[in-house]
Amino acid sequence: MKVNQTILKEFILVGFSLYPHLQRFLFVAFFVLYLLTLAGNLAILGLTWVDRSLHTPMYLFLRALSFSETCYTLTIIPKMLADLLTENRSISVMGCGLQMYFFLGLGGTNCIILTLMGYDRFLAICNPLRYPLLITNTVCGHLVIFAWLGGFLVSVTETALVFEGSFCNPNLIQHFFCHMLAVVRLSCLESNLTELIVTMISVSGLLGTFLLIIITYVFILSTVFRIPSAEGKQKAFSTCASHLTVVIIHFGFAAIAYLMPESSGKDDMLIAIPYTVITPFLSPLIFSLRNRDMKNAFRKLLKVVQLLLLH
Repeated sequence: MKVNQTILKEFILVGFSLYPHLQRFLFVAFFVLYLLTLAGNLAILGLTWVDRSLHTPMYLFLRALSFSETCYTLTIIPKMLADLLTENRSISVMGCGLQMYFFLGLGGTNCIILTLMGYDRFLAICNPLRYPLLITNTVCGHLVIFAWLGGFLVSVTETALVFEGSFCNPNLIQHFFCHMLAVVRLSCLESNLTELIVTMISVSGLLGTFLLIIITYVFILSTVFRIPSAEGKQKAFSTCASHLTVVIIHFGFAAIAYLMPESSGKDDMLIAIPYTVITPFLSPLIFSLRNRDMKNAFRKLLKVVQLLLLH
């Protein structure tokens, strides 16, 4: 049992105060990455909304992912940027719980949407004749709702477990946001069991969705290799390349964060930067630059803008 059981009303996010000489540089770097992340996701949302040729299930899933990732970054990065400019890094216990709830919920939603995007590619390549009947825009919308419900069902469970008891002094969270494991270690109760349970829930969710994606790609590859023409193979691979790249980055960074052995506060923060800042930045970049339809839609939009400016 922990001895000092003073009821806490707020936490202090230690964050990057451990690196006082780097705070201005970190603010500029993270701020630029955040603006580029927002620009990339908003561009995808705008293009898939405006261009009617992109009103297909594949791009509806992409739009849902971009919206979810935009919300995901909003839960963490603005507070982190503000803390880099001020010495007051406090956050209320309720605010911390809400941040954790939305962060975990949106992270889980992203994993499920990426899984659904893999399933969409599986049906498009392995069952092309039945694909229009199996995946309609309505079905796509229902699946996206399922992704949000699934992500936040896991989130509310984990957040409730972390915040079921009271917290003790010191109220210092050794992180730049209300990271689940960093907060549970401040519990007045013995936190080892809770830490183990919430870690197992997170790892099970990550591994479960990742294994489903791997299974879909096993079937996709077996189908692609049976395509007789090289052009057909290349076309099939090109429709999956962006998604597979994002999956590897997304789950790779998440696995490093949750599967590595317990580390210090500094190490936890450094490990968290890739999946809170870098992955959301890379995702829209990869989907935009490696997608011919997105690039064509962007060129058409530029032509329309030019015509409007000329008139």
